Amino acid sequence: MDLSSEDALRLNVLLANKPQAIRIDESSMTLHALTEKGESSLSLNPNCREDLYIRKVRETLSGHVLGSPGGYPIYLKRWSRMGQTRDDNLEQLLLLGEPEAVVAITSAKGLTNEVARRAWWTSQEPDNARRMLQNPQVTAGEMGPELAHFLIEYLPFETEPLSIVESLRLVLQPGLISEAERQDLWRRCGRKPTYYLGFLASIPDDLPQLPAPRELAEDERSAWQNLADRGNTYAHLMLRINSPQGQGFIGTVLKVMEKPANQDVVTLLLDVLQDYFSALRPDGDPDLTLQQLQQQADTLVDQQLDACVTETEGREQELRTLYLLSGMGYGVVRPVFCKTDAIGSLMRKKLAPVFDPLKLQLQLFL
Repeated sequence: MDLSSEDALRLNVLLANKPQAIRIDESSMTLHALTEKGESSLSLNPNCREDLYIRKVRETLSGHVLGSPGGYPIYLKRWSRMGQTRDDNLEQLLLLGEPEAVVAITSAKGLTNEVARRAWWTSQEPDNARRMLQNPQVTAGEMGPELAHFLIEYLPFETEPLSIVESLRLVLQPGLISEAERQDLWRRCGRKPTYYLGFLASIPDDLPQLPAPRELAEDERSAWQNLADRGNTYAHLMLRINSPQGQGFIGTVLKVMEKPANQDVVTLLLDVLQDYFSALRPDGDPDLTLQQLQQQADTLVDQQLDACVTETEGREQELRTLYLLSGMGYGVVRPVFCKTDAIGSLMRKKLAPVFDPLKLQLQLFL
């Protein structure tokens, strides 16, 4: 089966003029092209079933652009979404009129700002915007703010908590949005606490509306600083957690813990906690339950911890709690989540034996 003679001629003329990108609107049977002079479109005239005709159009495009009449190999979906697409053919993939090829482009490590502009014209989907904002070349270019503003406008329509958190994490990267927009996003957190997690994952030390620092005696703060200057990790974290930024971090974590939406939010929150205190565990996630972490912290023998206990007073429990918090991860909630797929209020009820003591540990620092 061939394309209708009219479409074949117009398509060949279009390709001869070297378009920058092509997309196909299957609902209206229209092919759109982006060129140096602007946009152009072709109304397709199918001579068979529409889905078969669209496939034939894409095969024609692939044969012309890649020399492969079989079309884009969408069976490589997982491979292309992992950023394994060759960087030297990204511009060619934009001419295939294939959505999965656009996904491969937005995931590519070698994506440039110009190719990102063309890809965005081809398919303005939130997932594509998120993938491109993970690329430093895009965030530093003109497309960065444009993609960030799209994700902000799309936030009210997101239904998956993880997508909300990822969008916020990406748009809060430096230089993408204004301070006024950042403050507006923070105000929205009051209506949707999941938003707080986006701030925690992106800018844990630069949250809006920071509280006052925790009251510490001058000689004690000086002792912590002297220890930190000598490379003591516990002292460095004590100074961090008692600063306005640290107090804001702990307070915001507790807000998220009050009403997590689902298990993904809980797991990500624990990962954020682990990352915040990760300097105490260079080997990474120990994958332990809360009870095991508590036992480990209670019996910990560590020279840096001993130095802190010797030079400061009454903080040993907090120091050991720092070590406990550095072990946060899925292992803490595995005993609960392996037995239920509950979400919402039922999930929170089942999490109480884990979250209630964990909240008490965090409140030690407020």
